[in-house]
Amino acid sequence: MPTTLSEKRSSAVPALILGVIVGLLAALLAVPAVVRHVGASMRNRISMAFLGRHDTIDVSQPTVIASIQRLARLESVVYTMDKVVEGDRTNEYLPDILTGDKLLLIVHGQAVAGVDLSKVQASNVQIDGHSVTIAMPAAELLSVSLDNSKTRVFSRITGLLVPTDPNLESEVREKAEGGLRQSALDSGILTTAEGNARATLTTMLHSLGFQQITFR
Repeated sequence: MPTTLSEKRSSAVPALILGVIVGLLAALLAVPAVVRHVGASMRNRISMAFLGRHDTIDVSQPTVIASIQRLARLESVVYTMDKVVEGDRTNEYLPDILTGDKLLLIVHGQAVAGVDLSKVQASNVQIDGHSVTIAMPAAELLSVSLDNSKTRVFSRITGLLVPTDPNLESEVREKAEGGLRQSALDSGILTTAEGNARATLTTMLHSLGFQQITFR
């Protein structure tokens, strides 16, 4: 039996409604992919308008402080030194060939600088919406040490009339360690360490959702 015109219209209505519903669902599902390019606040507004939901980020002060403290002793700069350090014993009245004691030490050591973020307290962090202000601890030398496997006596000359001084090498090592510390400070290691620590904190705080980070 041939289909009448009224029957064609009645069957087309459900198909039209189904097409509209499918189109709306596709548009709603596409919203998150589109709004990624318009910023977090705009994404939240669009998501609320179309999907009835919004993104939330925990930026409470305890969470921020805990995240910072987990970085602990943030070692951000290593300064190395290779040099020859000299130490000696002399006599005011007799020549070194008789009473002198001279030691040359080849020294290899390193100084590590950074910021101890475990010191950050609640009073150091101020949060205002998506802005955060941090009073970061000062950068410091976290360690200064000689590498014993690469530090060795290059030469030792002792006078004919005196025994070898057993304390001279220890004193030269202490002198070398002090020189390493001062050389690292003179190189600006603390300034570099502070800058690196700020960069690390900035990256972490951006990941927590903060848009403006201020250090003081």
